[in-house]
Amino acid sequence: MDIATTEYKHCNLVKADGRIDSATAPQLADAFNTIMNAGRYRIILDMSGLDYISSSGLRILINTQKMCRRYNRGELVLACVPSKIYSALDLAGFTQFFKLFDDITTAVGNF
Repeated sequence: MDIATTEYKHCNLVKADGRIDSATAPQLADAFNTIMNAGRYRIILDMSGLDYISSSGLRILINTQKMCRRYNRGELVLACVPSKIYSALDLAGFTQFFKLFDDITTAVGNF
């Protein structure tokens, strides 16, 4: 899995490509923790390059969302979610916890 982060004025963009599974989920968690440790809690996850997300990846998303929303500091939003990933999120009941955007520009504009 490849992870690229971009810092914007009001938010950070994390782009993940490949598969998020038990072997690669810690890399994603490290990327999120680095951003939050810098005091930035408005995060966009670009999922356009993802092929698969496991339960450990979903757990990382929920934990990051909890940390971002604590004390109303910000939130994690998902952009460019592929249909098979959306199905997994919906099946797990996670779609109600995240704002979903069709493109990066709209997601950045949300903040």
